[in-house]
Amino acid sequence: MYRWTICALLFLALTINYIDRLVFGILSPELQKTFNWSNADYTRIVFWFEVAYAIGLAGFGRVLDWVGTRRGFAISITGWSISAVLHAFMSTIAGFSLMRFLLGLSEAGVFPAAVKTAAEWFPRKERALVAGIINAGSNVGAVVAPLLVPWLFLTYGWRWAFIITGGIGFAWIAFWLLLYRPPASHPRLSAEELAYIQSDPPEPVRRKIPWLTLLGLRQTWAFILAKFLTDAVWRWYLYLLPLFFNQNFKLDIKNFGLPFVIIYVMADAGSIGGGWLSSWLLGRGWSVNAARKTAMLACALCVLPVMFSAVVPNMWMAVVFVGLAASAHQGFSSNLFTTVSDMFPKEAVGSVVGIGGTAGALGAMLLLTITARLFAGAGGQAGNTGVYTTLFVIAGFAYLVSLAAVHLLSPKLKPVAPEDV
Repeated sequence: MYRWTICALLFLALTINYIDRLVFGILSPELQKTFNWSNADYTRIVFWFEVAYAIGLAGFGRVLDWVGTRRGFAISITGWSISAVLHAFMSTIAGFSLMRFLLGLSEAGVFPAAVKTAAEWFPRKERALVAGIINAGSNVGAVVAPLLVPWLFLTYGWRWAFIITGGIGFAWIAFWLLLYRPPASHPRLSAEELAYIQSDPPEPVRRKIPWLTLLGLRQTWAFILAKFLTDAVWRWYLYLLPLFFNQNFKLDIKNFGLPFVIIYVMADAGSIGGGWLSSWLLGRGWSVNAARKTAMLACALCVLPVMFSAVVPNMWMAVVFVGLAASAHQGFSSNLFTTVSDMFPKEAVGSVVGIGGTAGALGAMLLLTITARLFAGAGGQAGNTGVYTTLFVIAGFAYLVSLAAVHLLSPKLKPVAPEDV
């Protein structure tokens, strides 16, 4: 059962990843006061994380193939832990922008490394469960961060909030290097468990499908456009929600915990519920196309109330609207990812997901650029409220537009024919 120790390490890595990713956003209202940043300044800083994330997603898979999972994962988390800690020593917009860039570049390795590790250590029949556990780690991180970071800030100050959370990764690296080896050479792995891990029949060696071939397919562009639109909204939530609640509802950092825990717990439920709905419909005899798109439509409709988040008089109404949108995003995303395996052969799934991830980062860059320009042109608090209203309207319609793009480009989620690739 040693493989579950490896699974626990992956869960913790994703938890740490999301904590380190969210620290800057949670501290943003206080950092604005400390450094006299405008909303536009802050948005331009976080933009650089997305630039680096897009670059990293496109290239880290090759790094893993080159240096191996053990060293590749260690390189990724060492890089982002150092970058997270170094935030504490920055004092300029350029300095924080550089740290966000380095953090995005190194954090881009965590999901490819986790997926590769799961493939090495688990037979096919357990990988879906392991994927769910790994993804739960990121959701746990999103819940822990708004509880931990305000306490660290109030107790030790903003610099130590970065140092302590960033330092957690170094403890993980020690356990990783101590406990991880490839299964075939691991001294703690029994012969019986190794045989179980390797129990899948060997797959035939197939040619790798070039990106240019994939980019010529309508199915690929269905996924690209959907990720471009919806990832942009999700990342905007991660970066801007603390500022929104601080500026619109005067929520200060010591009270961030409960509202953000509610939002991200709702997101967790949506991740499970969205996947369950399409599986339930399939079990009742619906086609793959109808089941996936019906579940995605239900999620897209649930996002719509978020458009009113900036104009409701009560903060808890906004929490519910944003939480519902976050929940629906996760349900939509679960089904969107599944459409890749519905439409593409196994040897192309990783490439299509990587292309889509890069598209999502580009979408986030565009939305952050729009956000910065809107804030730069806004005047005072009334102007900021108008900016948030505009952005929540964009978020509200993004999922319906995304689903329409998927349907137009792939009306039946038709699998790619062998002769097309």
